[in-house]
Amino acid sequence: MSLPLPSPEAQAHCERLTALLQQEIADQGGWMSFARFMELALYAPGLGYYAAGAQKFGAAGDFVTAPEMTPFFGRALARQVAEVMASAAPFVLEAGAGSGRLAADLLLELERLGSLPERYLILELSGDLRQRQQATLAAAAPHLLARVEWLDRLPERFAGAIVGNEVLDAMPVHLVAWRENGILERGVGLDAAGAFAWREQPAAGALLTAAQQIAEQCGLPPGFESEIGLAAQAWAAEWGRILTQGTLLLIDYGFPRREFYHSQRGRGTLMCHYRHHAHPDPFYLPGLQDITAHVDFTGIIASAHGAGLELQGYAGQGQFLLNCGILERLAELPAESPEYIRSAGAVNKLILPHEMGELFKIIAIGRGIDSPLLGFARGDQSYRL
Repeated sequence: MSLPLPSPEAQAHCERLTALLQQEIADQGGWMSFARFMELALYAPGLGYYAAGAQKFGAAGDFVTAPEMTPFFGRALARQVAEVMASAAPFVLEAGAGSGRLAADLLLELERLGSLPERYLILELSGDLRQRQQATLAAAAPHLLARVEWLDRLPERFAGAIVGNEVLDAMPVHLVAWRENGILERGVGLDAAGAFAWREQPAAGALLTAAQQIAEQCGLPPGFESEIGLAAQAWAAEWGRILTQGTLLLIDYGFPRREFYHSQRGRGTLMCHYRHHAHPDPFYLPGLQDITAHVDFTGIIASAHGAGLELQGYAGQGQFLLNCGILERLAELPAESPEYIRSAGAVNKLILPHEMGELFKIIAIGRGIDSPLLGFARGDQSYRL
């Protein structure tokens, strides 16, 4: 791979995390599940990608998310959030708030709509990202900062709107290979030089059960390799215990199950992001790159439904944003102005099918919301799940 070289300081950071991973592999007898490898690579305290201090979002980071591209993403989403709060309770919880840009845009637009939440909760495990979020909010909406509260764990009970933008894709996944000799879990070992190397062993327990079910549903041939997001499914199910009334709005790239486990993705969807370069090697520069996998939305709703929650909508991001009035908000800018031209380009990237409009999906899961949701008024694709 021809990727930018890290600074000496970043390289030293990477080597510290690599040593931690190598030691744990040795302590576990020479084999670690990929889910555990991904968990440590992203979240090991002080060392993991999301737990350390490197810039992650925007032009100076490794990737750009929708809120970083334009405030019109948050302004459109705010209308759906306001509708949910009106039907449930005046509270918002954002899971994994990144740079804090979406929180600022949502709060400012909810203020314009006269629908400010009493509290805006942010579930964030990274102390570094909390500081960045606080700085973003202090600069963009200082008068609203007092409404914001940070959490380090899920609440015991919650009513209102939950927002998760690109949260599910960053949860650790297990890797599975459907072989002629059975279903194997792909994990990580060390070669003779101490470098990370793929190792396989028979799948067991909940992972084996899930892999067998997927193989039966999707008719997988021998040799198929992919991911199973047990952590994301468990996280979605946990809201069945927590949510008393309201909606989870989860935005991410992914597919319904039969599309996720399609022959054209016979080597899975795992992808890494480093300095705006995408590549498939999760062993490259641990701690300095993001590791993600697409979302099996069928698995998400199946787990949530089993925990007592309901599917309230599923659509491509483009259609959802159109339903929430993103073009009407864009039209508020002076036509042909430089700001309009820049914003129109960003909005087009969010909504056009060949850009982010179809790759990204929005699923709404909840309880106690009787009326149809604004964002799914047209183009609801729930039947595909």
